[in-house]
Amino acid sequence: MSTLLSDGGAVFTRQLQKARHAPALLILTQTMPITMLLFFGYVFGSALAMPGSEYREFLVPGLLAATAANGLMTGMFTAAQDAHRGVMDRFRTLPMSRAAVPLGQTAADLLTTALSMVPLMLVGLAMGWRIEHGLPGALGALGVLLLFRFATAWTGTYLGLLSKSEEAAGQLGSATFVLPMLSSAYLPTAGLPGWLRAVAEWNPISAVASAMRVLCGNAGGEAAAGAAWPAAHPVAGAVIWSLVLLALFAPAAARRFTRGLG
Repeated sequence: MSTLLSDGGAVFTRQLQKARHAPALLILTQTMPITMLLFFGYVFGSALAMPGSEYREFLVPGLLAATAANGLMTGMFTAAQDAHRGVMDRFRTLPMSRAAVPLGQTAADLLTTALSMVPLMLVGLAMGWRIEHGLPGALGALGVLLLFRFATAWTGTYLGLLSKSEEAAGQLGSATFVLPMLSSAYLPTAGLPGWLRAVAEWNPISAVASAMRVLCGNAGGEAAAGAAWPAAHPVAGAVIWSLVLLALFAPAAARRFTRGLG
């Protein structure tokens, strides 16, 4: 365990240094959610049945959940880039724990994500979003978000190690942008057609977004009549989805890293 943590710490430091030398990417990851918040909150919000302030209160937790889900895209691209540029091969020649590389990468992603969420939260507060349940609600919501981001980063890492090229990983990662659209991140699911509502309510992003609303005391946290189990129990659903993803993809990513691209 000590070897895993020390080796993972070395990879963690490498990833942070790598991120420091790509400031444009950091700026983009911070400004995109804020741009979407302003656009959805003031343009789409004016056309919805929810009053503008209520919709913005509904939207901020959804955007935070969508940001956490972007671990799929970043994990996929980072792993594919290192794998196809020979970095993973060099790591495999070193006397280090095989799980340390994906662990260090996902831990670094978790830290940068936590920092990138701060500007989004500040803009949300300026637009009227509030955490009504105080510090316990805020800590619980942050815990759910970061657990889900950690799980999606492991999932993306595994898929990136499976990819045939950097370009393929980038294209597949970009396609994951549609996943929040098929959830309750931006709109309530109650008005969707039956089959589409079922898809949206079983989407893990919906559970995370609703859990955020419940823990923060925001609009839209309550489940509609006839909602699927994750929508009716969002906090439990978000935690279970995250643990299932971790149980499936963390060991799979470590095994795939050991095998290499062959």
